[in-house]
This record gives sequence, C-alpha cells and structure tokens, in this order.
Amino acid sequence: MRILSGIQPSGSLHLGNYFGMMKKMIDYQEQGELFCFIANYHAMTSVSDGKSLAKGTLEAAANFLALGMDPERSTFWVQSDVPEVQELAWFLSNFTPMGLLERCHSYKDKIAKGIAANHGLFAYPVLMSADILIFNSDKVPVGKDQKQHVEVTRDIAAKVNNEYGEIFTLPEPDIDDDVATVPGLDGQKMSKSYGNTIDLFQNEKQLRKQIMRIVTDPTPVEDPKDPDTCNVFQIYRLFLDKEQQDALRQRYLAGGLGYGDVKQELFETVRDYFTPFTERRNAILEDKETLHKTLEMGAQKARYAASKVMRKVRKKAGIAY
Repeated sequence: MRILSGIQPSGSLHLGNYFGMMKKMIDYQEQGELFCFIANYHAMTSVSDGKSLAKGTLEAAANFLALGMDPERSTFWVQSDVPEVQELAWFLSNFTPMGLLERCHSYKDKIAKGIAANHGLFAYPVLMSADILIFNSDKVPVGKDQKQHVEVTRDIAAKVNNEYGEIFTLPEPDIDDDVATVPGLDGQKMSKSYGNTIDLFQNEKQLRKQIMRIVTDPTPVEDPKDPDTCNVFQIYRLFLDKEQQDALRQRYLAGGLGYGDVKQELFETVRDYFTPFTERRNAILEDKETLHKTLEMGAQKARYAASKVMRKVRKKAGIAY
C-alpha cells in the first residue's frame, strides 16, 4: 500500500499539523510504502517572501526528521525538487472542468476569510492531484477540510483513465475522525491562516502564553463543565490515553475545576512531550549539509518513481514524439 501526504512550510508548524498529519505519517512508516513531502509550491499561495519560504522549508524538514521520519524507510523530499509534478499538473489542467474547481469549499472559505483570490489558490487542487497521482498513491491521509480535494483528484484521474486507459490509481482519503480537525485557540480549526495556533518547538514563555489564550466559556469554577464543548479539553485529550481522558472528563463534570488550572496542566504536558524532539531538531538544523543531502536523496527516490508514471503520460498525450 502506497501512502502519500505533504505539509506546507508556510510558517511555524503547530499541534494541528502534528496530530492531524505528521504523527500519522510517521506511524505509517510501519504499515506501508510511505511518500511524504514538504509542499513548498503549495505554500506560495500564502508566502511571497522567498527567504521566509526557504527557511520554513528546511525547518519543516528538520521538524519531521526530529519527530521520527526515517529517510531510509520512507521517501521524504521537497516538492520543488521533483519538477515532473509541475509537468503533470499542466497535463491534468486540461482534464479539469472549471466547475469542479469552482465548487471547492477550501477556495471559497479562504476567499471569505479575506485571502486574496488568484490562480494559484484556485488551481491548488490540480497541483495537489498531481502530487498524488504521479506516485499512484493508494491512500492519502487528510483532514476533513481536504477530503473534497481527494475527491477532485479521483474525478480528474477517472477522466484521464477513460481517455487513455488505466494510467492512474484512484486514491482513497484516509480521515481519522478523532483528530480530523484539531481546534485552535478560538475553537475554529487550528490554522496558520487564522492565527489561532499552538506552535511546535517554541520556548516555554511563548508556549504558555499561547495556551493561556485558549478561549473558554464563563462557567464559574465551582460549577460542572462540559468537556465536549471545551477547547482546552479537545486539545488536551490528544495527549491522553482513554483512561486518562475519562479521568479528566470526570473532573470537568464534578465541578470545582478552574480553566486556568487545566490550561497550566496542558502547558506542562505539551512542554514535556516535545522537549526531547526539540533537542534533536536543533542538532539537525545545526548540520545543514547533512540535511540537504538527506533531502537530495529523497528527491532522487521520488523522481525515480515519478518518472515511471510520466513516461506513460507523455506517450499517451503525444508529448513524447
């Protein structure tokens, strides 16, 4: 089973990235053939400063490696190091109905949030389709907000296959309902676009400040509280096993629990969880030469796999003549 997913290096990575995608991808190394990439072309829809994007790309790669990504057991690379993806994106554009893209919720939601409309943002699902199809991925772990994009990928792949024969595998979205949407400080989906994140790998003062900003309701300390509507509980539970979740739930329901106390506990839990990973990350970033070599090795593996699909595409489309 070939599993593929990518993550944008558009700013600091956060708990939503980790539980929604990164941890799952690292765990998948034990279950199948893992393809994982840093989606720096996708990040250009929100990052225009070149120095920031380059810095974020290396930091995102270092984060993954520190958290457990093994480049020997997986194919791990930077999106722009595999130019065949852009070539396939243009090919797929010619099989993508305008109406299919106009119906995409993510584009409409971002425009509604005030993000400037441009062709890159509009055509984002086509590039995502190229990322997935060029490796004939079987499974694509995504959050609920990205499920529609995998469905778009399947629609485009089906149109190509109907025209030229079975070139592409139709991918399946893989959504974990428990962590499909990690809430941010304001209760919306945790997202850099919304400025409501709890970032990975920051100092204790900044981490505590972010966690103390989590929005809670005005229920008095002495009264029972509903854990299912509490943003703090929904984030805290991600670090707990079932028995620990049940115990925390009972503390909420019993009354006498202050939100400030729970936030302090969450701060200490997040800090202690990521401390060993932080030390490893710092060491990786200090050795840039080895980091570059690791990413080059991953790009070579990815290009070898991508070239097999592109040979078929070029032949069928008449680009190879």
